Amino acid sequence: MNPIELWNRYKTYLYDNRKLGLSLDISRMNFKDGFFDEMKPLIQKAFGAMDDLESGDIANPDEKRMVGHYWLRNPALAPTPELRTEIEETLLAIKSFTKDVHSGKVVSQEGVPFKNILVVGIGGSALGPQFAANAMGSPNDPMTPYFFDNTDPDGMDYVLGQIGKGLSETLAIVISKSGGTVETRNGMLEAKAAYKAQCLDFAKHAVAVTGKGSNLDRTATSESWIRTFPMWDWVGGRTSETSAVGLLPAALQGLDVDAVLAGARLCDEITRTKDALANPSAILALMWYYATNGRGSRDMVILPYKDRMQLFTKYLQQLIMESLGKELDSDGKLVNQGITVYGNKGTTDQHAYIQQLRDGVNNFFVTFVEVLKDRKTPSMQVETDFTTGDYLSAFLLGTRSALYGNNRESMTITIDKIDPFSFGVLVALYERAVGFYASLININAYHQPGVEAGKKEATKVVELQRAVLSLLRNNPSNAYTADEAAGALGLANDVETIFKVLLHVAANPDHKIKQIGDTPLTSSKFQASS
Repeated sequence: MNPIELWNRYKTYLYDNRKLGLSLDISRMNFKDGFFDEMKPLIQKAFGAMDDLESGDIANPDEKRMVGHYWLRNPALAPTPELRTEIEETLLAIKSFTKDVHSGKVVSQEGVPFKNILVVGIGGSALGPQFAANAMGSPNDPMTPYFFDNTDPDGMDYVLGQIGKGLSETLAIVISKSGGTVETRNGMLEAKAAYKAQCLDFAKHAVAVTGKGSNLDRTATSESWIRTFPMWDWVGGRTSETSAVGLLPAALQGLDVDAVLAGARLCDEITRTKDALANPSAILALMWYYATNGRGSRDMVILPYKDRMQLFTKYLQQLIMESLGKELDSDGKLVNQGITVYGNKGTTDQHAYIQQLRDGVNNFFVTFVEVLKDRKTPSMQVETDFTTGDYLSAFLLGTRSALYGNNRESMTITIDKIDPFSFGVLVALYERAVGFYASLININAYHQPGVEAGKKEATKVVELQRAVLSLLRNNPSNAYTADEAAGALGLANDVETIFKVLLHVAANPDHKIKQIGDTPLTSSKFQASS
């Protein structure tokens, strides 16, 4: 396609909405002109499914739950007056609590104002808040956020090292819907120990975001934590950014949560239109369908050209892959669906894997994310008529052209600037795109049986570790290979897992297990030590 033809295609298919401060360019996706007409029956069915979801239909049949993250930014849409009231009262409670913390009405155990936030969660209960903190935070924020987002001891030590003596001025927010998520439970226990080590009472520094009556709710109540905020069963972790999960840390940090909600609400309204070419979420979903043949046959590469947007890729990775990666479709048919999502940021990627994108295997499509406003203040010129931001833009446009010139497809999302309103727009844009695409390919976007399967297998490993530790401690004079331990336990089929468990426990001082010999490694013996 020559440059004039490409320019005309750009003008034909450019979606632009000045109210949203967003445009979407799909001209460099090589779909035929009749594609949208061919897809009309499927996308109209997806629009109907979205209407049903927003009206309160059971959208998660595994857990018999509604899916209502759209109500969070427009409570009037909630299917019952009680739900509407709960949403509205929670937002008011978040604002009131934030005001009390910032004003010094709610203070730490030592009577000093809180200056830091420690968010303890995992998955959507941490990734969304992290994305928000990185995208919108500033050095002038009234509180500085930190995160425990894994069950990695060294990672938690690193975060605690950053906080240091400031732990006495740190408000901990523990986020878990069920209260039974092991990683979050572990993070909470590590946090408790850290506070205790500084002679601080964790309960006097702790807030919970959890389901009513959950294990965490009961813990927070029995220990008299500062406050508890609700996390409803009709909000999934990966779509929880506009619930208390995301809004509480953001508000405490000092971000404008009303603007976040306003951006998401307006994007929701605009993406309810049944005209696909006037609906940016529908356009995205249809481009995903085109690019992957509706089968996930190509990867989605997200390239935000803005440091503040680096976590957008990780955020979308969870939202898209957890929602769309499904073994069975809605009719129970084996389909193994999904779209692989990866990326980092520009121009960093141009010194990394862009080389393969341009010249290697053509198994992907790119979404560039462009931010027009460079910074709040004027920029210096690094050479005549060029700023650092001009170069950032030039590299985006250059990479886009270089990829297209070698038959690599891409689309570009452009936002005017990064602020709370545009953040809300992007969250809502992709949440609805995921819902539409799931309908196009007939899968359920709102459950995660694979995640649950992983948790069950991890529980088995925990039980194996308990069994092998018991064996070694009850026979302290004996040293066992993994094969011998598995045989003694009658668990020959689990020998590889037992071997991996033994390697780990022997590498750490916690369980007092020593490793004897390591050549070959699998012949090593393990023994309880005093």
